[in-house]
Amino acid sequence: MLTILKAYASDFSSNFNAAILLWPLLSLFLSLPVLFYLYRRDGWLRLSTIFVVYGSILYAAGLACFTLYPLPDGDVGPGITYGIPPILDPLNFIRDVSCHGLPALFQLLFNIALFVPLGFIAKLLLKLRLGPTLALSFATTCLIETAQITGLFGIYPYAFRTFDVDDLICNTLGGLLGWGLGQLFVRLVMKESATVPPITHDPGFARRFVTLWTDFMIVNVCFVIPRVLIAVGLGLLMESPSSIGGLPIDQLDQIASMTCFVVAFVIVEVVVPWRHGGSTPAGMFYRMSFETKKRTGTKRAAFYILRAALVFLLFLFPRYLALPLLLFYLVARRMPYDLVPGKAGATQGCSSEEALSN
Repeated sequence: MLTILKAYASDFSSNFNAAILLWPLLSLFLSLPVLFYLYRRDGWLRLSTIFVVYGSILYAAGLACFTLYPLPDGDVGPGITYGIPPILDPLNFIRDVSCHGLPALFQLLFNIALFVPLGFIAKLLLKLRLGPTLALSFATTCLIETAQITGLFGIYPYAFRTFDVDDLICNTLGGLLGWGLGQLFVRLVMKESATVPPITHDPGFARRFVTLWTDFMIVNVCFVIPRVLIAVGLGLLMESPSSIGGLPIDQLDQIASMTCFVVAFVIVEVVVPWRHGGSTPAGMFYRMSFETKKRTGTKRAAFYILRAALVFLLFLFPRYLALPLLLFYLVARRMPYDLVPGKAGATQGCSSEEALSN
């Protein structure tokens, strides 16, 4: 039994590695739109939501890799020269199990388990009812099976994987089981609430870290878009002048890149929180403010300058500053900029309800 399991798992090692490689790239482009949608829908984001979103993106990458990868290479081999005929008998799994034993049974169970996370995500993250979850599961497996039977929508001349009607049944069943598990999880562990919790001014380390990481992604997105436009504009000038105003094109490109980054950083980490009581764009998602004390005038300005400088250096040199800042927080239970004194007799501590939401 153990030997069969090891052999079966080894067949999917390359698929898993491909999913891990795709995960960071997909997360960069997909996580922010998903988080924005969830924030607009609920008015806030649970701290755990960020991990669910990243896990969901990894699952999506894995689903694509496990069902379509590896792609055929060259112009020979099964499916490339003559195609693989579809299996339309819904009871074919009985014959497979009787003929091939445990490997066929593992394949059947794998097809069910593959869609359990989709049903769980549909219930927990998308908050879908049973009917829409079944429709989503069925539509997703139909899309995958169609890609298989059409040679990845015409990229290959024939089907390079088997279309099996049993997959439609097993995958949809897996979505049903996942939805049931999500329903059970909500009842036993979580309590769905329509009320938006107050903003906490005493965030813990996990919330600080997730908020800073999300802000970092927002800065990168705000930096990349104008940066690409400037790069395209400079690229159009490369064939004519090699410099503008006495500055080489390459140097202008570096100046434009740094300018875009600094402007995006200042807006996200200074302008927005200054106008919203210490809540950055991500802080609004996670209902937190980094202003732990009431500060006014020069003290508030000094606090923002110190924090902006420290976070900016952390963005540029994370490998050198991340560990010292972590150790500082573990000892002092605050960040260095929190040491800037606040207004006498005024605090911005969180209420008991805020502490629970933290």
